[in-house]
Amino acid sequence: MPKGSEELTQARKEEIINACAELYETKNFKDVTLKDVGAKTSFTRTLIYYYFHTKEEIFLALLQREYEMWIEDLTAIQKKYQQMTANQFADTLAHSLERRSRLLKLMSMNHYDMEANSRMENLIAFKVAYGNSIRAVTSCLEKFFPQMTAADIQGFIYAFFPFMFGIYPYTVVTEKQMEALERSHTNYVCLTIYEITRSMTAKLLQGFDENAKNE
Repeated sequence: MPKGSEELTQARKEEIINACAELYETKNFKDVTLKDVGAKTSFTRTLIYYYFHTKEEIFLALLQREYEMWIEDLTAIQKKYQQMTANQFADTLAHSLERRSRLLKLMSMNHYDMEANSRMENLIAFKVAYGNSIRAVTSCLEKFFPQMTAADIQGFIYAFFPFMFGIYPYTVVTEKQMEALERSHTNYVCLTIYEITRSMTAKLLQGFDENAKNE
């Protein structure tokens, strides 16, 4: 058992978040309830309420954790490589998001609900993680593409982060959605998370590939 109230609080929060993550693998956001979460933990609903006032706060904490894990991936990329071409960076960044499908799913669904129904201190903690993810991508660009100006990097961020919200719904299509696409004669090309992310990143980095000339 963790010692100290702060460690105990964090351990209990993690147990609740883990239960939410497990439920999210088989249920939609709207179908997950605090009762469901309680059944997956050793806590009563009243005790869960002590740590999270709404299910949206639990999901926001899960989304925050997913961002933090992605930041760790981005930091590892910077440490591992001294230089990268645009194609190499696009490939590596795409693989980093391929491993974070839950992050992309959470980003694309009920984001406003999670933020609107969470207390300010929880929303601030989430925004710190979100801001750090932007800084981590920025740091990668500054290291691997020093020819990019501040405006260039800002342009990449403004394009890439909104794009991330659409990755999951575009790449994960249900049978019902696929049937509707076929019957509506929509020319839909099914791409994986890796494929669509790599393609977008490579396009955004066109013109900033001096490293390729040195190969």
